[in-house]
Amino acid sequence: MWQKICLIQDIPLLGSRVIKQESGDIAMFRTAEHEVFALRDKCPHKGGPLSQGIVFGKTVACPLHGWNVCLDSGVAVAPDKGCTPVYPVKVEKGAVYLKLEPAC
Repeated sequence: MWQKICLIQDIPLLGSRVIKQESGDIAMFRTAEHEVFALRDKCPHKGGPLSQGIVFGKTVACPLHGWNVCLDSGVAVAPDKGCTPVYPVKVEKGAVYLKLEPAC
């Protein structure tokens, strides 16, 4: 089930917004091209908060150790290995919708 979370302008450009969940926080990211992605707010390396990382292209760099994680797949960029759950997102008429169950 899709849930309206916010408006696209509520997510900073090249930044993130955190959605608090009992099962673990979700970080929503907005790229320079205004694409929106959602990942578990936990780096696959040591659990760092991806929401505090730097967004470039379609990746985010973890603020703890610099691991790069793909925003569309949640997979760490080689040579690093690991994955964080990805959540389905859609944007309609400027509103951002999220499914609170991970796609992977």
